[in-house]
Amino acid sequence: MSRSLRFAYYPGCSGQGTSIEYDRSTRGICRALGIELVDIPDWSCCGSTPAHTVDHVLSAALSARNILQAESMKDVRGIITPCPSCLTNLKTAARRMRDADFKARVDSLLDAPCRNDLPVMSVLQVIYQELGPEAVKARVTSPLTGLKVAPYYGCIMNRPPEIMDFDDCENPIAMDRLMLAAGAEVMPFPLKVECCGASFGVARNEVVTRLSGKLLDAAACCGASAMVTACPLCQMNLDLRQGQINRANGSRHDLPIFYYTQLIGMALGLNGSDLMLDKLCVDPKTLLRHMRAAQSAAAS
Repeated sequence: MSRSLRFAYYPGCSGQGTSIEYDRSTRGICRALGIELVDIPDWSCCGSTPAHTVDHVLSAALSARNILQAESMKDVRGIITPCPSCLTNLKTAARRMRDADFKARVDSLLDAPCRNDLPVMSVLQVIYQELGPEAVKARVTSPLTGLKVAPYYGCIMNRPPEIMDFDDCENPIAMDRLMLAAGAEVMPFPLKVECCGASFGVARNEVVTRLSGKLLDAAACCGASAMVTACPLCQMNLDLRQGQINRANGSRHDLPIFYYTQLIGMALGLNGSDLMLDKLCVDPKTLLRHMRAAQSAAAS
């Protein structure tokens, strides 16, 4: 395997629990695509969503510790993570540490000074930029023909652009093109980067039911039979809370919410243990059965 595709992997806390299917399918497709993921040794929480509201230096130190751990690894091209929240924290810490005074304050909280010279990227960015849709397409064995998807990026995967530095911040296309490569039909979804309500699911549930409801409405209106996302929090709000959204808004949505890694994994022919589709709250079995039936009918 090429060392140029060997990366320090930061799975993030949710990848070990509530979004284990995202972590598992990420590892599966990276293995199939020739991207080597090496877990950062003794990695720890990056601070998630609330740490930066308490103290910017302490928040940066939480992420910088993981960057420091990755710097001890050999022959890695950079740090990658599947989670946009983790990505934001790691990239924001790295950017802030360009300031010498800020970096000195962060380094004082670490076991050793952080070199801060490893690039930080999302897994989506690596697949899209380092391999490309055509390379993914060349490995597809079970195309998702007939599956109509609405790609939903969420509000932080590509923003703010000066920090995330990937794709278009208002109309990203990386996930669209990868879904096309996997054989799916990509619907013209107008709310790609609108907020789903993020972490307000408990504190302000009405915010999530309103904002996520708007996303589900738009996906249904554009003819999508499923949504696809790259964010554990977005996936949770749209999937786990879809029943709450229906009750609050009087809607009747029954849209499966896939991780893009699960759909690419299906197209690559990965098995169920790699995809963990049974973890989805909105059961996709009927949709996928209809898709396969239509494919069989078209082939006969």
